[in-house]
Amino acid sequence: MEKIVKIQFEKYPENARARLEELRALILKHSADLELGEVEESLKWGEPSYSVKTGSPIRIDWKQKTPNDYYVFFNCQTKLIDTFNELYGSVLDFQGNRAIVLNLSKPLPKAEISHCLELALTYKKRKHLPLLGV
Repeated sequence: MEKIVKIQFEKYPENARARLEELRALILKHSADLELGEVEESLKWGEPSYSVKTGSPIRIDWKQKTPNDYYVFFNCQTKLIDTFNELYGSVLDFQGNRAIVLNLSKPLPKAEISHCLELALTYKKRKHLPLLGV
């Protein structure tokens, strides 16, 4: 983990940090499983950010103003959130066209989140396809 990202993770409350570390692990696992090459891990807008050449950047964060939630952010200029809402609108909560909102007290909907992460990590190959080729 990049030092600056590690410092950011240490600032989170323990329950939020555990959930964000779970999301980070899923991003890294999917990148490796899909053989997408190096994952650039950095801070963007003070939030841990993950980027691969084939995809659209993914950011994760917890906000003090909404202490019961944590977030997976996507580029609002993409079709990602619209596609996720079409696929998983009954399971996932969204914030506009930029984030999936997850609740700290509920289990991570792993299958749905994993699929969303995979679509974001391969976005550049899919962006021209209806519903991102799903």
